[in-house]
Amino acid sequence: MFIAPAILLLAQSDAEPLSLEDIGKGVGVSSPEISPDGRRIAVVVSTPIPEKNGGESALYLLDAKTGAKKRLTYERPFVAAPAWSPNGDRLAFLARDPDRHVEVYVLPMDGGEAQKVTSAKDGVQQFAWKPDGTQIAYATLDEELEKKGDDKFLDAFKVGDNDFLETSAPRMAHLWVVDADGKNSKRLTKGEWTLPVSFPPGPPSSPIGWSPDGKSIVIVKQDDAHTGQGDVTTVQIVDVATQQMRPLTSRKRLESYPVISPDGKHIAYLYPRQDDWNQFAEVNLSPFEGGAGKSITADLDKCLYRARWTADSRAVVVAGNDTTQVGYWIQPIDGKARRLQLGRVNPTHGFWPQYSVAKDGTVAFVANEPDRPTEIYTVKEGSAPVRLTDFNHALDHRKLGASKIVEWKSDGFSMNGVVITPPDFDPSKKYPLVLVIHGGPNSASILSFDTFGQIMATHGYVVFEPNYRGSDNLGNAIYKAIEHNPGEGPDKDVMAGLDVVKKLPYVDGDNIAITGWSYGGFMTSWMIGHHDFWKCAVAGAPVTDYVGMYNLSDGSVQWRSWFGGSPYVGDRQKEYWAASPISYVSRMKTPTLIMGDVGDFRVPITQSYELYHALKDNGVTTEFVAIPADGHFPGDAARARDVYRRWIGWVDKYLGGKA
Repeated sequence: MFIAPAILLLAQSDAEPLSLEDIGKGVGVSSPEISPDGRRIAVVVSTPIPEKNGGESALYLLDAKTGAKKRLTYERPFVAAPAWSPNGDRLAFLARDPDRHVEVYVLPMDGGEAQKVTSAKDGVQQFAWKPDGTQIAYATLDEELEKKGDDKFLDAFKVGDNDFLETSAPRMAHLWVVDADGKNSKRLTKGEWTLPVSFPPGPPSSPIGWSPDGKSIVIVKQDDAHTGQGDVTTVQIVDVATQQMRPLTSRKRLESYPVISPDGKHIAYLYPRQDDWNQFAEVNLSPFEGGAGKSITADLDKCLYRARWTADSRAVVVAGNDTTQVGYWIQPIDGKARRLQLGRVNPTHGFWPQYSVAKDGTVAFVANEPDRPTEIYTVKEGSAPVRLTDFNHALDHRKLGASKIVEWKSDGFSMNGVVITPPDFDPSKKYPLVLVIHGGPNSASILSFDTFGQIMATHGYVVFEPNYRGSDNLGNAIYKAIEHNPGEGPDKDVMAGLDVVKKLPYVDGDNIAITGWSYGGFMTSWMIGHHDFWKCAVAGAPVTDYVGMYNLSDGSVQWRSWFGGSPYVGDRQKEYWAASPISYVSRMKTPTLIMGDVGDFRVPITQSYELYHALKDNGVTTEFVAIPADGHFPGDAARARDVYRRWIGWVDKYLGGKA
């Protein structure tokens, strides 16, 4: 066993700790894009408006050296995706028009108002500048056919591999181009296929990109628009003049996130190791003309979510979780990766690292530190990172608990996690322990500015955030080990970590709660069916029945990749059932709070209904709270605070803590 020294945080006796009222009050800082000359960085800043239970977004311009900032947009509730024109004289971005459609706007950098250049009835999903700055390519959904008479009421649709909340057939997203002044919009692709459409939580859609000569656009083609077919994707090159498409490789699925090298010779894209959905995504490289790809990151052994080229076309900057931090590496196309040294600065991740690479190699990125919320940083190989902004100064200098790394062995694997102690920690006392298990499972608990973990700790608890097999921070072998084994293996890992944490002299090993959301909710449901010492449990959006997930979630039939095929073929349904927490309900005795969004397409709330009735019918103390919101977790601050308030309140009820 190994426990790293605590990261010493602020100790001012008069500082205020974080509280539930701080949820939703942080300033969002995102999408840094360095200008072509490297002197400026465009960023999106989202400011909360508590009285409206919402906020507004604005574009800011930062000086890349000093961090001096200038606001560029006003009175727009939503802006996103800033993109510099090739010579830096204009800045394009997404914003809502008066009809609330998301469109592309172009702002001249020498003064003047932003001009709307697209008129997509169903909004623009993504866009890219042509290298000469004369046109913009964009993706939008096909318009619905206008119906007249009685046909307006005929809205039945054929079901495919979609989630059960859909009320219409999916529409295709296709590629268009428009002149940079908003004239001459032209459709480039059509057919019964689609560009991928993103449904959070998860990364955005695979980006579109122009070849340097402006003659071609690289896209990702999804053969079937139903979400359950989201793995049937290939990289394609569209000839702008002829509108013809050709595949980059001979593969039929799992290609994503292509980016063309500045010299136009190569395309880097993500593809899983050994053609296996259950293994790490690696950066593959193919010649622009087409041909089999080769992995250039196989030796790195990291699950990578993005790649951006360096200006000389000789390397890509890649990002992924690494032990208890997010790492950035410079990966040459024919050499060994070099890690950028970030110290205690931890880039944000969330399935999509946000960073930009300048011509001189400087990387601008979004990050936080264990005692500092999210800001914009820059770093260059051989130098330490520099923080440029202070948007979240209101949350700085709070009284925080110390965060520690804890490590252990499980089934021969080296595992880790994070332990947080209360802000007023007294090592001579014993504290109840609360497990907060991360979702994913392809995610990780890392050393970061952990708002919820810190708030939980202020109620007088030691918080344990374990990683487990399936986490994406500990190497491909651990990532893949969850295949055919979604519950039992991770259970062993968490229990082995718990044995280590319980031996800490300040942990009350007889007073332990287990909690989590999404896959953390699954793990909570699984573990209360296999261990009976928990004082209480909180299962948020829990997966409880994998056959139900196969039938009703947006992932749909993609679950076949975990279990080797359909639950309805052969004897495989037994494996699905054995992996489902609901099959162990007769063993569950722990008082359990269940929560979920009624509009959750990722983990349908039907999963929570199953657990609720099963527990209730077996006499287990349970409470089920449904949130009337769409998505996998409430997107507004008020409902998010309510979820966390109920979460901590349930733990307080059984462990006796208080703020």
